[in-house]
Amino acid sequence: MIAHQAEALVLRTWPVQEADQIVSLFTRDQGKLKGMAKSAARSRRRFGGALEPMTHVVAHYVEKPRQELVRLDSCEILSSPLSQPVDYRRAAALAFYAEVLEETLPDHDPQDSVFRLALTVLEHTRTDSIWLPVTYFALWMIRLMGWMPDIERCTLCGRPFGNESAWFLAGSDGLVCGDHSHPASRALSPQSLAIAGRFFRTPIAGLVSEDWPPNRAADLRRFAFQSLERHLERKLRSTQALKA
Repeated sequence: MIAHQAEALVLRTWPVQEADQIVSLFTRDQGKLKGMAKSAARSRRRFGGALEPMTHVVAHYVEKPRQELVRLDSCEILSSPLSQPVDYRRAAALAFYAEVLEETLPDHDPQDSVFRLALTVLEHTRTDSIWLPVTYFALWMIRLMGWMPDIERCTLCGRPFGNESAWFLAGSDGLVCGDHSHPASRALSPQSLAIAGRFFRTPIAGLVSEDWPPNRAADLRRFAFQSLERHLERKLRSTQALKA
């Protein structure tokens, strides 16, 4: 057996039997893994409040040869999403982060840049401000997973978008100009294309002083959601909650 201590984010849990839980963790050093937390529903000393989704913890676990699940012994909370008020919007944002990380990341594949992104958006996700961190996270996840198309020119003809809208189609990769758009395509405004460029050049801390109402970059958020769902080949439950 090998004992580990790892910085991690809790993604989700599944109840097993009466009090045990299977826990999905995104660890900084070993990537995503799943562990069995014995008596987690009863033990406040070992797990009290630490297994809520998107809780930042130090996880203590034991890895056994030829076993898929590690044995999760305890978690120490570094920061908890419950330390701030949680309303419907913030709960939906936290669920979105957890679902995207759970669905996109392969097991046992360290992704330090994704881990740092998750910590950054968690810091800035508040009840009165979810749209900037949600959009920022979704767009950066597409880029870090290698799914981000060129946002400056048409995928088909190479023409720069300039001050024109780009167009995207659910089920298709890339952004195209108006000449190559499909009747069912949706527009991505020049303003939103400029915001995407700023996201990739500017830390989120440099953007939070601006107003981010729900309608700002809503088309960019829609594009990011559709891109994630297309590559995952499934609908994300949390995006439906955010749209609501």
